[in-house]
Amino acid sequence: MYKRAFTLIELLVVIAVIALLMGILLPTLGRAKIIARRTICQSNLKQISLAFEMYCHDNNSTYIAADDPVSGGVWLWMGRGFRGWIKPYLDNSSGNTAVLSCPGDITAEDKYESTSYAYSMSFYYSPEQINSIDSTAGTYGTECPIKSTPQRRENVALASQKILCGEWLSNHDKKDGDMGWWCSIGSRNFVMADGSVVFLAAEDIEEANDGLPDPNLTRDGISGFDVKR
Repeated sequence: MYKRAFTLIELLVVIAVIALLMGILLPTLGRAKIIARRTICQSNLKQISLAFEMYCHDNNSTYIAADDPVSGGVWLWMGRGFRGWIKPYLDNSSGNTAVLSCPGDITAEDKYESTSYAYSMSFYYSPEQINSIDSTAGTYGTECPIKSTPQRRENVALASQKILCGEWLSNHDKKDGDMGWWCSIGSRNFVMADGSVVFLAAEDIEEANDGLPDPNLTRDGISGFDVKR
């Protein structure tokens, strides 16, 4: 019996076809992975938004508020700062903070105790107090000269355009020099006061009192808006 084997040319053709297919598929798989991580992050923010809503329901329609810093150097707006208030309302309130961590955030575990999201100061300072702070230094110093003023849900002027909480870093559009809300680069997932989740580029966010697209210092606080019209 004569058995015909593959020739060298045929093997090279097969290898070339496989390499071509891999070249086509790998970028697609990479994009799919990025989209999947972004979707999980958006789901996290939706759950966080529901936790805020339940907190407001149990606290006379007021948002989480506390005098900064809430612990040694940690401010309430930081993920480590506000998580204690919402953990009882999360499905994983037993202590697992997975919902508070974006799957695309490689920094959070080491630097921020596995938290990826920030809470806008506009929801625990009055519009007048927010307008009195004109630099990022007013949002992270070891001492805060301003006593917090809890804000009520019904006083949010434009809930669909007011950022409640969102990613600190640009985890799904990574950029060199990313400094979170203190820079004008990258894109982030945000949840609005009305519960909607959006993916916004820094350039799509209104300039705040510190001259940056910084939801912490939105002009006029909850009476203002974050998304450019």
